[in-house]
This record gives sequence, C-alpha cells and structure tokens, in this order.
Amino acid sequence: MTAQQPRRIVVGVAGGIAAYKACHLIRDLKENGDDVRVVPTPGALNFVGAATFEALSGHPVSTTVFDAVDEVQHVRVGQEADAVVIAPATADVIARLVAGRADDLLTATVLVATCPVVVVPAMHTEMWHNPATQDNVATLRRRGIIVMEPAHGRLTGKDTGPGRLPEPGQIAEVVRTALDGHALTHDWTGRKVLITAGGTQENLDPVRYLGNRSSGRQGFALAEIAAHRGAEVTIVAGNTDALPTPSGAEVVPVVSTAEMAQAVGERAADSDVIIMAAAVADFRPATAAGAKMKKGSDDDALTRLDLVENPDILATTVQRRRDGDIPAGTTIVGFAAETGDADHSALDFARAKLRRKGCDLLMCNEVGEGKVFGQTRNRGWLLDAAGPVTEIADGSKHSVAAQILAAVDRHRS
Repeated sequence: MTAQQPRRIVVGVAGGIAAYKACHLIRDLKENGDDVRVVPTPGALNFVGAATFEALSGHPVSTTVFDAVDEVQHVRVGQEADAVVIAPATADVIARLVAGRADDLLTATVLVATCPVVVVPAMHTEMWHNPATQDNVATLRRRGIIVMEPAHGRLTGKDTGPGRLPEPGQIAEVVRTALDGHALTHDWTGRKVLITAGGTQENLDPVRYLGNRSSGRQGFALAEIAAHRGAEVTIVAGNTDALPTPSGAEVVPVVSTAEMAQAVGERAADSDVIIMAAAVADFRPATAAGAKMKKGSDDDALTRLDLVENPDILATTVQRRRDGDIPAGTTIVGFAAETGDADHSALDFARAKLRRKGCDLLMCNEVGEGKVFGQTRNRGWLLDAAGPVTEIADGSKHSVAAQILAAVDRHRS
C-alpha cells in the first residue's frame, strides 16, 4: 500500500497581534503530516519574522506577487493547494478578499484557489461588530468560504470580548474537517442547538466523587461544527477539564447529573436540536458525607456504598416531547457508550437502547480502556429510529461531529 501523500496547506497570516499563534497552527499541521506553505501579508512580518515561518514550514516565505515570477508563483501557490487557511484574518484582509483584490501574494492565492478556504477572524470587538465587517463575512460565506466564529476573551490591552483568535488546535481541526470533505456551510442560521458534554460527577464527600473517563471532546466538537454552520449553540457541560470554549457557543457549567437535568430541562423547549453527548452517571451515592471520610473509622459508610438511580435525562426529554412540552419538530440525538458481552455486541445493546429511549438518532461508541473516552478520535455506529444504521469510520471527533450533524439534516428533511 502506498503512503498517503502529504496534503498541501497554505497558511495565510495577516498583520494582527494574534499572528504569533499562527506558529502553533503551522506546527500542529506539520506534525499531522501536512505540507505547509506560509504566505504572510507584509504587515504580518511586523509581528513574526519570515525566518520563523520558514523554519517552521520548511519553505521560503514571500509576500509579493513579484517574487519567483518565472514560476508564476502568484498563481501556482493557490492552484496547488489542497486547503487555504488565513489565521489571523484581520478586518482589512477580509475586506480585500470580498473586493477580489490581488495586490499581494495572499489575496492572489485565495483568488486562484479552488480548494476549501478557511478564514479565521481576529480583531477588536468593535471591528468585528461593525456592519461593514459583518456584511463582508456574510458575503464570504455566501461564496462558499468557511468563516470561523471568533472566540470570546482577552484582546489587546485590557479589552475583553468577541474577536479573539480561536486556539490553534481548534483551527487545525476545522481545516482537517474541511479537507475530509465534510460540509461546513453556514446553513444552520437561526437554529437553536442544545448539547450536553463531558462526564458528570457525584460527590462522595467534599474531596472524592464518582465519575468516568469522559473528556467532553466529542460534545465540544459537535458544538464547534454546529456553531460554524451558523447555529445558536448552548453546551451544558460537566467535567470538560481545560478544553477551550467552542467559538460562538455558550457554556453552562454543571457538576452532577441532577444539575445537568435541571439545565437541560430549562432549555429543551426552546431548542430545535438536542444532542445528549454527555457521559451521565447512572447512579449517585444515597448520601454524601459533609466532611472528608477518614480511614480507620468505624463508620459503615466507609466500607459500603449505597447508590440510588439518577434521573434519565434523555428518556425524560423524549417523554416531554411526547407530552407536548417540547415541540414535536425538535430532533433529539442520544449517545450510547457500550461494551459487548459474551452474548451481545455493543451494537446490539445500542439497538435496544434506541428502542427503549425513543430518540430520533443514537450514536453508539464501543468504549473501554483506551477507547474513545479522553481520545482525540472516535468511531462507532449511527442509528436512525427510521431503520438505517451507518458505520462511522475511525476519524477525528470533529469529523464524527460533522457526520452526526449531516444525519440530523437527513432526518429533518
């Protein structure tokens, strides 16, 4: 079997303070086996020197259409690219892309490119909210260019708000998802999406808890893809460690299953799509100690753990839809973390769960030591209540997220 050829990715860098983060993006893409060519604007070189970009990418750097004229470089770079990503993309670069300018190597490259183009805005909040910028972004999206939502956070100086460049790892995953052929069109505008993510924790005492190995990566990937497609996304998040907040999404932090159930219950009726990706604890301690439990105590609570069932958030949400508390047109997607046994496969258990829960779609993961939980990749089966089962091949969690949202589209059509 021949080795897969490296994918050729052009990383455009505009002249903003976030240009330094492009270095981390280049390294991420390179470590994934991609061939990266950096095309900065002249202004970008005021923040990061050409030598840095050349050392990280292994390719010479130029900014003008008048370099390597004998090779017709201003055309060739875009023609040969498998993807182009501009990070950061300033308000100025976005405006010049809309105008179809080709007065430097970066804008000329985009004008020639027929591959996926990902634009990652980074600018002050006022610039992002300016009607001119918003109109320009809408124009790029209408033309088929993927424009990521900026993150909310610390900007230059003391300012905080939307306009921060997303983390390099988040950008790289969007680029890879586009390269894998998944649609990231901005067609979920006006759609409200509620997602649960991460593992819930049930306190034993103020120090210890019952939990699981879920990292929340799949739920956050679903939120990022849904937000990039234009949805209004809310994540009810249990334990998600230090995952960066998906750009364009609101995060509601919770700890226990009861807290997650309450947060979902308050928001479900106002949602068009509900995706239950969290690894919810099925049981909780009957009582939680008010102080740290000590070894050597005669207290029976230290040697025997009494458990009670937690609320079934998925089944309750489906029942509320049956009762009319949630609109009948709301699509509900469940997740099943399963292991097989001597008599049944994980898929067998997933089929039974789909019938029992009554949701529209169910993503089944076969879990276990070193599988799915905490990993950057996922695989499994996507079951539709209408009958078909789709095998989800091993891929990044963003790729899996894109496939799940595509299945939602098919189910709603």
